[in-house]
Amino acid sequence: MVSASLCVRFLPLMISLLAASACGAPHPKGYVCPRAIGPIVIDGVMDEKAWRAAPWTGDFMDIEGDVRPAPRFRTRAKMLWDDRYLYIGADLEEPHVWGTLTKRDTVIFYDNDFEVFMDPDGDNHEYYEMEINALNTVWDLFLERPYRDGGRARDGWDIAGLKTAVHVRGTLNNPADNDTGWTVEIAMPWKALGEYSHRPAPPGIGDQWRINFSRVEWHAETSGGSYRKVAGTKEDNWVWSPQGVVDMHQPERWGYVQFGGTGAKPSDFRPDPSMPAREALMSVYHAQAGFRKEHGRWAASIGELPSGLLEGLRLEDPPAVSLRGAGYIATVTIKLPGGRTETWFVTEDSRLWHD
Repeated sequence: MVSASLCVRFLPLMISLLAASACGAPHPKGYVCPRAIGPIVIDGVMDEKAWRAAPWTGDFMDIEGDVRPAPRFRTRAKMLWDDRYLYIGADLEEPHVWGTLTKRDTVIFYDNDFEVFMDPDGDNHEYYEMEINALNTVWDLFLERPYRDGGRARDGWDIAGLKTAVHVRGTLNNPADNDTGWTVEIAMPWKALGEYSHRPAPPGIGDQWRINFSRVEWHAETSGGSYRKVAGTKEDNWVWSPQGVVDMHQPERWGYVQFGGTGAKPSDFRPDPSMPAREALMSVYHAQAGFRKEHGRWAASIGELPSGLLEGLRLEDPPAVSLRGAGYIATVTIKLPGGRTETWFVTEDSRLWHD
């Protein structure tokens, strides 16, 4: 959610939340995506044999995690893939299904919606976002970097060849009855997703991409035979893999989709062995943001940052920080299973990569 012009939604967030360390954060959620065992028709109804063989994600939770109450309505998703498409299906429990927006690339989260975020190579940059409402209206966009790092939404970018459909279990925009929910089917062509993936698309079996799903749900009431938002209330944000703060544009907290064969099982998921490096460097990134806000400059060494920064991090050696031009670069080397080492980097714009 959030266009560049709407970043003001997140300005009230306390800097202490943004600077929170990733130390001890749970591993983002993972999903093993089976290869489809048959054709998929994008009609909003996931009744094909291939869909029945795909597992559901766990139920969505509040975007901040377990510190907030559980969502009022159930949401869950599932995925499939083949040589042409990544398929995403979602089921949204909803007693009153409504929608107002009909023009593509308008700000869809002004309605209740379902959202997809995807960073194929997991570097926090060059990622995709797609939102859809119960009217099957789509907003798809591309960001070179997160809003926090000066990124701007490219609304003109489209997922070429995108297919979507919505099925309403009830009647749309009719307050006179009760509905049970709506389902979404999405087919994203690999050709479009490969544009900024910097990875093979379609992927190979075992490959992992970063992905997350979000649902925006407004409090609504009936007025004059139609729905309207309850004045003075904010929207709820329910997600698959929690973000920790009310901001979907923190790609480092998104979940993982691991691509499998036709017989892939949820137990096949492999946690990311680079997570300690990612956590450590994003801790440095957030600490640097706080340091610069207080001192008007970047810390020139790890010793200038808060002493508790590295507490609980699973590292043999601490990160190193050095200034470069108007910014900085932080590095850390970790040992992977099998004894191989890998050096990771992060810069002031939150881009993460390894050698």
